[in-house]
Amino acid sequence: MQASEPSSSCGIRDAIEAEAARLLARLNSDPSPEEEAEICEWIESDPRHAVAFAQAEFAWEAAERLKSAAAEITLPPLQQIVSEEQQRRLSRNIMVAAAVAVMLFIVAAIVTVRTFSGVDRYETQVGQMRDIALSDGSILHLNSDSEAEVRFTDNGRKVRVLKGEASFDVAHDKSRPFDVEARSAIIRAVGTAFNVRMRPSIIELTVTQGTVTVHSGGSMGRKVAAGSGAVIQPRSIDLTRLGPKLIDQRTAWRSQMLELDGETIEQAAGEFNRYRKTPILIGDARVSALRIGGRFRTTDSREFLSALQMSLPIRAVDGEDGSVMLLYRDDEPVAESDDEG
Repeated sequence: MQASEPSSSCGIRDAIEAEAARLLARLNSDPSPEEEAEICEWIESDPRHAVAFAQAEFAWEAAERLKSAAAEITLPPLQQIVSEEQQRRLSRNIMVAAAVAVMLFIVAAIVTVRTFSGVDRYETQVGQMRDIALSDGSILHLNSDSEAEVRFTDNGRKVRVLKGEASFDVAHDKSRPFDVEARSAIIRAVGTAFNVRMRPSIIELTVTQGTVTVHSGGSMGRKVAAGSGAVIQPRSIDLTRLGPKLIDQRTAWRSQMLELDGETIEQAAGEFNRYRKTPILIGDARVSALRIGGRFRTTDSREFLSALQMSLPIRAVDGEDGSVMLLYRDDEPVAESDDEG
């Protein structure tokens, strides 16, 4: 048995190399998007495939570069320029430099193919929300002013959240993990539901069903179960236990609602500004720290502004561009009597 293994390994290697050469020829013959996706999947399915493909591209590019150089450059005989020993050294240096340059080109090409082939991009405008049915049965929900890229292969499902907020209902498929990338964080699930919000300096994760595994930078992976969340930074993951009320508040946007529970006016205005093309501004520092609660429609900030003016010493002033300025409403002074006695 052992004596036959090298022969078997050589046969497998030869077959892989032959297939790599065939796929490379297809890739250089104006392939269709479907063919590009198939080539990419083959490369990703086995590390040996990636090595064989890189070697095939190395040979291809080296041949092309040599043909191009021969056609464009005319030099006197090498013997007239350098000695025999110098010729050998120069040849070795040229081959090493060429090999390094071509390998760098191959790595960049493979990364480009693996990153951008078969990518679907989805986005929402300010005030818009979308529910996208993905090819595996999962659903991607995008909040206002958000963007995500989706790429599925036979070996995995990947989504990259580029900005904003997204919620996922993941179809169960144990053979193909569902990975969501957001900045340095990678959130992996099989069949679960969770929400990812990209804030200025952190990623806010909320898990509503099942369990996910989170990695960020060099930090150790952490498991986050339903009813819990995480604050994700480039090199740290802080788990948080969430009550039902906070989970409802974080996911209320799915119903086009915004729930406030004692947030400051500054925080509340910031939340509404995610859904407005023109902002709500605070024109008096005394307004910022006031607090408000309630449930409001994301599509109707006028309801929110009315509640502010009815319950708090605030007045809203409309700007010509559609913006709203919040000012502190001082109590009107009591008229003094003119009688002196």
